[in-house]
Amino acid sequence: MLLKTSVVTATLLLTATISQAHTPLCSCFDNGDETITCEGGFSDGSSASGVTMRIETPDGSVQLEGKMNEDSEFTFDKPKGDYVVMFDAGEGHKIKVPGKEIVE
Repeated sequence: MLLKTSVVTATLLLTATISQAHTPLCSCFDNGDETITCEGGFSDGSSASGVTMRIETPDGSVQLEGKMNEDSEFTFDKPKGDYVVMFDAGEGHKIKVPGKEIVE
């Protein structure tokens, strides 16, 4: 019984690790000079270079679109009013960062 429980536990842990192997990561910060920088990547250490970045209004209108650079960074002028930063690496790999949560 103990062996069976150990095998099931090991299988569940391995499955959880595999399913989480490519989780997108994105954090943004205010540079204090009216610009915002976002840094991205993936939980398995993969680069986010080339990942699409969008700055949207709360209703989803696109204000600006670009891509993460070779250092997996994206810097843009801070919009006036409410905005959302969208890290879009494809279906299941999207992150929304509300502008009001971005601090120095």
